[in-house]
Amino acid sequence: KMAGSSAPWIGSAYLFLQSTCKSIVLPSLYESSQKKPSVFKALKLALADSTGSVNGVDMLKVHCSHPHLIVQLKFCKQENCRRFLQSYREGALQVSLQNHLQLSLAMTTVPLEMELKAGNEHLDNMLTDEDRCLECIYREKPDRLRDEEITELEECFKSLIVHQSINNNMAVKACMSLNSPSLPYPSQGSSLSPQVTFIFQGQQFANRTLTLDDHQKFAKLVSKKWKQVGRSLQKNCRALRDPVIDNLALEYDREGLYEQAYQLLLRFIQSEGKKATIARLIAALEENGLISLAEELLGLHSSEDCS
Repeated sequence: KMAGSSAPWIGSAYLFLQSTCKSIVLPSLYESSQKKPSVFKALKLALADSTGSVNGVDMLKVHCSHPHLIVQLKFCKQENCRRFLQSYREGALQVSLQNHLQLSLAMTTVPLEMELKAGNEHLDNMLTDEDRCLECIYREKPDRLRDEEITELEECFKSLIVHQSINNNMAVKACMSLNSPSLPYPSQGSSLSPQVTFIFQGQQFANRTLTLDDHQKFAKLVSKKWKQVGRSLQKNCRALRDPVIDNLALEYDREGLYEQAYQLLLRFIQSEGKKATIARLIAALEENGLISLAEELLGLHSSEDCS
């Protein structure tokens, strides 16, 4: 029935997740703007592990239904769905997701309970009959396109993978199969701010949204003063309130100053979107005496020393 048709194999299922630890409430973590990207990253990587490809299964929406986090999944190939079912049945998906959540959220352990449904069918009751599970998933066609929020999180995830592969040479194997990864930055030099120009050192500069190049230069050159810059930016950026900056310092302590500074500016860019402009960053750098770094970002010299 499934293989006989020339139409593509498409099916849908819902993955129900709940932590067995009372102090870890997955829906609350996902609803937190600071933790959401970390939870999404863990889900994405665990699902990639289960199918062997970052594109093996698509997340359409994540529902918060306390105490469950419910992930709506879409499969576009039967073999990917089969691999996913095998990983789920053998407990490999559960272990992978627990590990990725533990790393992403910097927690000691994140014990999970999982349940898989397709329509009204509880697939946990028929996991040994793989063909029947496939049939149930195939029968359930996705009832929605991918949620806008998921699309935004996908973009951030892709940029993170690209960033890791460039700077740490430790990107997950899955990143190799990403199709032309797009970054959460507008096109280079686009003037999107109502403040079209700004003055620095008596010169006028065009205001623009921050680019990947700005982001990497800042992380490389700001050194120990990244926290002070963060506190200057936090005055009009709610996503950088004090606990966030301190948490970043702890969370990325092992990775060092580059990663701490990179994550700080990533929070700013994710939170402010088109309002994350070069003028705001330059003002924060000026406030903290980082004139050399400001000049570097504005292309006034090519010095490598900034402190």
